[in-house]
Amino acid sequence: MTTTPPVDYPFGPFVPWAQNPVLRPGRHDWESANVYNPAAVVVGDRVALVYRAHADDIVSSLGLAWSDDGYTFETESEPVLVPEHDWERFGCEDPRVVLIDGTYYCTYTGWDRHTARLCLATSSDLRSWTKHGPIVPGINTFAGVRETPGPDWSKGGVILPEQVDGRWLMWFGEGNVHLATSTDLLHWDASPEPVLRPEPGTFMGDLVETGPQPVLTRTGHVLLMHNSAVELEGGGVRYACGQVLIDPHRPDTVVAKLVEPWLEPATAEELSGLVDNVTFVEGLVHFRGTWFAYYGQSDTTIGVATFTPSTPTKEHA
Repeated sequence: MTTTPPVDYPFGPFVPWAQNPVLRPGRHDWESANVYNPAAVVVGDRVALVYRAHADDIVSSLGLAWSDDGYTFETESEPVLVPEHDWERFGCEDPRVVLIDGTYYCTYTGWDRHTARLCLATSSDLRSWTKHGPIVPGINTFAGVRETPGPDWSKGGVILPEQVDGRWLMWFGEGNVHLATSTDLLHWDASPEPVLRPEPGTFMGDLVETGPQPVLTRTGHVLLMHNSAVELEGGGVRYACGQVLIDPHRPDTVVAKLVEPWLEPATAEELSGLVDNVTFVEGLVHFRGTWFAYYGQSDTTIGVATFTPSTPTKEHA
């Protein structure tokens, strides 16, 4: 099984591609208005994006796109995950995908226009998915941050693709970031206590949310990339991207964090869209010696930022 090489902390610097976006809406009716917030995996010698998309009704499905170089993508004509159940009837949103022992695990947000619920689906080919429903009932990751319409609220599950001390680890949440553990990758025991909270006065001031799947550093720590928001004077928000370092044997403990974002809104696509002032990263792959971080640009288009280490690391089995 091919895994990503270990990284250094801080991770980067990542440089946005000068020809962004890599994906725009409009190729198919179901993605005619917006495409954003993609998961990313390497399949053979191609990069696959599982991305959120919708028409003007803002009812999201998940699409699949392929690239031979990491920059130029062709989309499949039909979505691969669509709303079917009451808890997702207004959207399957914001996927993260990880490959473990031949199975793709996709966490996504089920949205019913009342409550966001972290859900799980599995697949062997990225096209046909088996849904397992909401996986952390009873958890409200906005507790202590802001009010939510109901008692539950959860998003953004990111799974470390190898076990630690006999357990699988998943960080999740919007508002705060929490930890869940599992022995089978399907059933999760979630902690009601946050691992990461907003920090007023910083770029993490009003909420934090998970980014792409975690990766291990050379020191054995877990690197968790995250999205953070601050509320702007006069209304609106600004989303930028950070990094924290976690002790894998104490996965509820942050041992270091960036005090400045590694990615933030700068271009026209990132400053204006369905939601202005947003860079929101959800996909990360190591491909042909370069790290590719894929992100939503103002909830309207998809961009990529890259980092090529000066001393190339070898992918290993």
